[in-house]
Amino acid sequence: MTAHNANNQSAWERLEQGRQAKAAKGGYVGYGSPPFGQRSVKGELVEDPIETQIIELIRRHHKSGKSLQKIADWLNYHGYTTKRGQQWHRISVKRVLDRLYGKTPRIVGVNSQSQDSPEPPQSNFNKQ
Repeated sequence: MTAHNANNQSAWERLEQGRQAKAAKGGYVGYGSPPFGQRSVKGELVEDPIETQIIELIRRHHKSGKSLQKIADWLNYHGYTTKRGQQWHRISVKRVLDRLYGKTPRIVGVNSQSQDSPEPPQSNFNKQ
């Protein structure tokens, strides 16, 4: 191991220790984008009311028996986009459902951004 590698490892270890300390306090450690339905505000994960409503639409369509592709097609037809502004694909819908039904670990400590209004406003969210 060279001195350069030792310095890099030390920096990585310091970053990892900082992430673990922040996570232990309930903070968002920032490994990539927050999951669909959540966003980072001042370093904390909060529910995104717009994306939460889209998750509910996905859930309803799935419960009614629609295929993942049909759900993605419906979302795209109605102008809904993913977190990054892209069209929906069946794998994107599957990932949302997996997280919703507990097949993918959820990040704990997510707070609702607005305590006054538990229901998101009714309008066309994330439309292009």
